[in-house]
Amino acid sequence: MTVKEIMERAGSIHTGRSIAYIKDAMEELNMISETHVDTQRIDINKDQRFYNFPGDMVKLIGIRCKNHLNTDGEYRSIPRMIGEPTRKDADGN
Repeated sequence: MTVKEIMERAGSIHTGRSIAYIKDAMEELNMISETHVDTQRIDINKDQRFYNFPGDMVKLIGIRCKNHLNTDGEYRSIPRMIGEPTRKDADGN
């Protein structure tokens, strides 16, 4: 389906606005369906809390760490923290 056909069905005459809506819809669909999943490995450093992520990243699905709660060399998921941390970090956050 072309942009022109979508505009006709939606009753829109503004091409720029229609394209912006289509791009927003595609991003929403990507967040829901997870069709383009990419894996990236980042080394975790001791006493570092913040890391840089790719600019085109839409959603972080999970983080796994080797030897987390085991000594078998397996990768296991790190649970997501919900709420405020109980202890302050050295950087004050």
